[in-house]
Amino acid sequence: MHSVGRSWLLITGFILFYVIYLLFGALVFSSIERPMEDKMRNELEALKQEFLNLSCVNDAALERFMVKVLAANKYGVSVLRNSSTNSNWDLISSMFFANTLVTTVGYGHTTPLSDTGKAFSILYALIGVPFTMLVLTACVQRIMFPLVLAPVGLLQRSGLEPRLATIVHFLLLLVLVVLCFFVAPAAVFSKLEVSWSFLDGIYFCFISLCTIGLGDFVPGTQPRQPYRPLYQVSVMVYLFVGLMMMFLLLRTFHKIADLHGLTTFLQLPRCEESDMEEDREPMVEDGHKDLTEKKAIKPLEPGSQPSYNTMNTG
Repeated sequence: MHSVGRSWLLITGFILFYVIYLLFGALVFSSIERPMEDKMRNELEALKQEFLNLSCVNDAALERFMVKVLAANKYGVSVLRNSSTNSNWDLISSMFFANTLVTTVGYGHTTPLSDTGKAFSILYALIGVPFTMLVLTACVQRIMFPLVLAPVGLLQRSGLEPRLATIVHFLLLLVLVVLCFFVAPAAVFSKLEVSWSFLDGIYFCFISLCTIGLGDFVPGTQPRQPYRPLYQVSVMVYLFVGLMMMFLLLRTFHKIADLHGLTTFLQLPRCEESDMEEDREPMVEDGHKDLTEKKAIKPLEPGSQPSYNTMNTG
């Protein structure tokens, strides 16, 4: 149990440091970019008043106004009266930007205005992206047993053949991920975002969890949206957990492909040989061999869980 406690303590430390890292980035981005945003907003307001005070409108004044408005709109600053008065660089919005930066989703709706902000984005992502991948990998390794190994063992003990058990489990896991991280969130987004349809919500979830991040749909940007900070924090949690589940799904599929010879047939690299202890155990039970006693990191009784050792056997 000492190994289990130390392992979960390490994961907790990773996640805590990840949140602190996001908060640190939010504070820096907010302090750098918000003054630039306020300056741009004030310039726009002054330009608008100047435009309105003109006795007549000439081509040069109109073109100057339009160019300034379009440039500001590119950075999420609108001159419209009914636009949101919330800053794109308050603490929560900055944290949301930091989250999309280190997860490589990068919607592009909010981008640094200053050269200092752009330089800090490079440095921040240089450290944050690999660290985020490390945290996601560590979390996936911890949930492999309860969501992959244990269910496969349960299906085998219910009478299914080992390979059939892995296929049934993967299909069930796929349905679970689709329902919990695509369908349900899409329904929520279609209710909270007035202009989004259910299909738009599905599209947003897919584009986000595949880290494509086109930026044509970004949550929390509609004018005067209620509970915007809470909404943005919820989206950040959704993105992290969703990316973790997508990673788990891909790893499971890769291991199934190893088991069924698909990686050999397509000449793809096999799953990592240096996975954590639970990943090195056989996923399917060998009927001719007894499972060896597991180390303290395993929460189940010896011999009661499956693993991946027998992938290469028929």
